[in-house]
Amino acid sequence: MEDVVNPWKDRRVFLTGHTGFKGGWLAVWLACRGARIRGYALDPSTEPNFFAVASVSSVLEDVRGDVRDYAKLEASMVEFQPDVVFHLAAQPLVRGSYADPLGTYATNVMGTAHVLEAIRKTSSVRAAICITTDKCYRNDEEHRPYRETDPLGGHDPYSSSKACAEIVAAAYRSSFFSIDRFHEHSVAVATARAGNVIGGGDWAEGRLIPDLMRGFLSSQPVPIRNPSATRPWQHVLDPLWGYMMLAEQLLAGRTKYATAFNFGPAGDEQWAVERIATRLVGLWGNCASWIRDNVPTLHEAEFLTLDSSKSRSELGWQALLEIESALEWTLTWYKLWHDGAEMRQVTEMQIAAYEARLQEASRGVAEEVPSGDLNRL
Repeated sequence: MEDVVNPWKDRRVFLTGHTGFKGGWLAVWLACRGARIRGYALDPSTEPNFFAVASVSSVLEDVRGDVRDYAKLEASMVEFQPDVVFHLAAQPLVRGSYADPLGTYATNVMGTAHVLEAIRKTSSVRAAICITTDKCYRNDEEHRPYRETDPLGGHDPYSSSKACAEIVAAAYRSSFFSIDRFHEHSVAVATARAGNVIGGGDWAEGRLIPDLMRGFLSSQPVPIRNPSATRPWQHVLDPLWGYMMLAEQLLAGRTKYATAFNFGPAGDEQWAVERIATRLVGLWGNCASWIRDNVPTLHEAEFLTLDSSKSRSELGWQALLEIESALEWTLTWYKLWHDGAEMRQVTEMQIAAYEARLQEASRGVAEEVPSGDLNRL
């Protein structure tokens, strides 16, 4: 019988991309909830990496594989017989897509098709969440938040590949997992579009927070290539909670949720890059600094925000961590890692602190809940 208090207890979860930053955080959180997880992913792409530092391998069954390898992916999913699939495996970087456009399209487009086709062959699956990005929208720099009904597009290979992934998911939903025939297939498929995610354990090259942390730790000024760019920054736990809420609705057979959802911060929480960098310099101290990078760079959107009113009204979701708290939690994680703390424990304590906030929010209490007693570690 399903645990009505904790719908994730003993739930079988197939998670692609578990060796990445977001996938690793999701794996730890689901394990804390009692889920049984099989991860399917390539080796971590950076050193250090969240997967190793937070000992993610100890909370799941770790399968190394490429989503471009359909035969191996299908065999792994069918053998595991999951209830729900979270598809996070991707080539996740705009600049990386300029360096390897074919690999980006193969992973992000055909990889998504492979996951959905494997779901077709796996009779146990009841819900699937395909994670794309806020960058899947055609960005005309109109300085307005993008809604789920806005046109998809993408100037660069990464953004356009994620728009393609959305189209692939929609086509599979229409062709094989339609709501009208739900009684025949019992599979509900949704997509999730989140903003720029920050948090402890991201070491990707070319991302703002990892670049700042590397510079701060080495006492070097950090070059910033686009200080005026505005993004929907949010702590990693905020969108992950949205993904879990969405999956819970799909697992309950509520097919109206089998569609696309934005997960982003409130409008006043969407800061320019220079404001983020300057605030982190102030929080870090110890001669931390950043400088403007005047080297010509590849095209990236100048302004990007999301309208998440659909998630708020239909799911009851909202970003719980204001940007100030998100930055503080992120900085705390990296500092504790640098000081040699046990990072699985730190990660689980931040998850517990976030869940405490959820409980307070559900009771309508707006008081501050700290990110765990981390100083004692």
